[in-house]
Amino acid sequence: MKLVAPLTAFGRDDLPLAGGKGANLGELARKGWPVPGGFVVTTDAYGLVAEGHGTRAYFEQVELPGELREAIAAAYAELGGGPVAVRSSATAEDLPGAAFAGQQDTYLNIVGEQAVLDAVRRCWGSLWTDRAVAYRARLGIDDSEVRIAVVVQSMVEADLAGVMFTANPVTGDRGQIVVDASSGLGEAVVSGLVTPDHYVISDKGVEFAPGRREVVIRSTAGGGVTHESGTGTPERLPDRAVKELALLGKEVAAHFGRPQDIEWAYAGGRVQLLQARPMTALPPPPVGELNPIQRRLCGMLLEYLPVRPYPIDVTTWIPYGPVGLMGRVTAGFGVRGLFEGFLREEDGVVYRIVPPSPRPSFAMLAAPFTVLSKARRYDPARWTDDPRFRAYLAEVKELAGRDLAAMAWPELVRLPRKALALVSPMADLRLDYLPGTGLALVRLKVALRLRGLGDFFGDLLHGARTRTADANDALQRLAEVAERTGALDGEPRPAEFEEALRAFLAEYGHRETSSPILVTTPTWEDAPETVLDLIKVLAGGPSGKKEEDDALERLLGHPRLRARGRARLRRRVAAARAGVAFREDSHFYFMMPQPVVRRSLLELGRRLCGVDVLERPEDVFHLRLEELESIADVTAMRPQHRERLRDTVRARAARREELSGVRLLDPGAVYPVQETGDALVSGAPASGGVVSGPVKVIREPAEFAKLESGDVLVCPYTNPSWTPLFQRAAAVVVDAGGAASHAAIVAREYGIPAVMGTGRATAVLEDGQIVTVNGDTGQVTRTS
Repeated sequence: MKLVAPLTAFGRDDLPLAGGKGANLGELARKGWPVPGGFVVTTDAYGLVAEGHGTRAYFEQVELPGELREAIAAAYAELGGGPVAVRSSATAEDLPGAAFAGQQDTYLNIVGEQAVLDAVRRCWGSLWTDRAVAYRARLGIDDSEVRIAVVVQSMVEADLAGVMFTANPVTGDRGQIVVDASSGLGEAVVSGLVTPDHYVISDKGVEFAPGRREVVIRSTAGGGVTHESGTGTPERLPDRAVKELALLGKEVAAHFGRPQDIEWAYAGGRVQLLQARPMTALPPPPVGELNPIQRRLCGMLLEYLPVRPYPIDVTTWIPYGPVGLMGRVTAGFGVRGLFEGFLREEDGVVYRIVPPSPRPSFAMLAAPFTVLSKARRYDPARWTDDPRFRAYLAEVKELAGRDLAAMAWPELVRLPRKALALVSPMADLRLDYLPGTGLALVRLKVALRLRGLGDFFGDLLHGARTRTADANDALQRLAEVAERTGALDGEPRPAEFEEALRAFLAEYGHRETSSPILVTTPTWEDAPETVLDLIKVLAGGPSGKKEEDDALERLLGHPRLRARGRARLRRRVAAARAGVAFREDSHFYFMMPQPVVRRSLLELGRRLCGVDVLERPEDVFHLRLEELESIADVTAMRPQHRERLRDTVRARAARREELSGVRLLDPGAVYPVQETGDALVSGAPASGGVVSGPVKVIREPAEFAKLESGDVLVCPYTNPSWTPLFQRAAAVVVDAGGAASHAAIVAREYGIPAVMGTGRATAVLEDGQIVTVNGDTGQVTRTS
């Protein structure tokens, strides 16, 4: 056992023995960077003393074995026997995804052998404080697997000290280095006791903002530190020290391969590095200015990705589902890269959205001929008669009816790919029938404009009968059953309502609650409480849908039309409505394999729980499909394989938790803040009209029941599952999306004002605030 060793005996690969802080500092020292000399009391020493104990009181009173006392005393004497800093270094800290900043203790200006031994004991005990235990529990880190080392270093009596970030922690800009500094020891900056001097260093120079130096922490004679009142007078770092810090920061970040959070001290004209760890919760780098196409595509992605995708999403439904379909369709018409490579991963977790960069191919030259050929051959009005569609429905039904629990592992682990393979025929159908849809819409719009009747276009399309409209009507009928039978009054619910609910879910239960491009988000059938919340919103009032306005009859009766033109326009309206229905309904049917994939993955997760690889079935989402497929037999896994998968899941879960508050893409880059005048927010006008009402912010399906009749619905995104809310909302204001998005189309159908693509409405508007939504100008103002 190695109980105590010099700092330079350790490197970045020695985390199990030296802990995160010790391993990183040892790596810096070994590579020649300016690090104060020191030694590490290893995790072996902790294990020797711990003996299964896990309370702070035990470690503060335990007697150290003689061999260990002597080793610490000898290392301290070799260091000079003067003041030292004693820092905790747990094996789970300073890792990507689990910084543990401030969770374990540090003791400064420790003087004397006995004081060092006491500080080591207190560092061990800090592993078992309530806050440290709770932090580990939140990250899913088992207490029994965490050990702690202690780093003892020569004390640096700093003139100035602080923290350096090798990337801007607010904007994510990797081209900027941010330094916070103040007088005395850096603990004043780290603990937030002072407003520090603030430096932003980039190729453009150095920006400086002075701090206030409310407190200065300094060492005291004989040990310990004192807090003195600050003078408030700025004491700037010398320019050469600023340059040296920036150079050191770049070198250290390059060495570790990722941006670093570095504690430093400046004393006697020298810069020294006291700690380095990966930056956590760092936003993605700024994307820069987007061109109109990228802005449109990123707007769609923000709408489709309300939550961060899991590794299983990236390897299943994202490449095979709607995104993969759109990429395949556009590639078929000569545009590649439209939805490829738009997600970047770090440490196995999706970190950011990268704006797609579509590029034309030679196939684009033939696209006009391809479109016309397919438009003549494939009529959207008859797409459900296509043999490929009928075969698809039969295959989905057969696969969905299989008993997953009865399947042997080899058959079960192949099921996700079988379900994903079903998607291909639907992609072919979209490729074949969309040209007819587009051509029908263009023909109708042109015909109307030539006659000066362009205003009719939107209203005419409302007459298209879609599966989304069917679902909304069925939900309204279900709400009426619930109200009539008293199903919402409590448990148990009446049998009549339960039967109606089962029938509804059998028909529409595969609809997504949050995102159509993720397999990990539940469907209505997976989360029936979402349906119940929608029923609560709808019960007790008439349908909010505007009275059927037969726009076609109004059009045909218009005096500008001649008798011969009426018949032609009628055919063109019918063709355009059939195209709209195809676009909506093909998505409805396209989503049918998604629940099969999701249920098979959760069954795989349940079986992995049975062999102690996972703690919950849902933890399977942290794995990639190929990692699951690498398991030949779940009951015969080698211990090393189980451990490797366990470690993978835990590391990705920790990284995901770290990124929980970090956006995949800054909405401001997609929806730049506009000069709004008196408006609270503004966006794209998507459905006309002006209405006032109280704001109700709904961020996720679990909050559906909050909406009351007459509220202004403010939400980050929408999809078909949200549209029943439009029957009660007075208006809708959405962070993402545009005038062609699903929310905008349905809002127009229900005759309520809609403002899309505000980028920040959910952050600016508050529940209960009375606002006026102008769907004609795209502005939301405060109601006086």
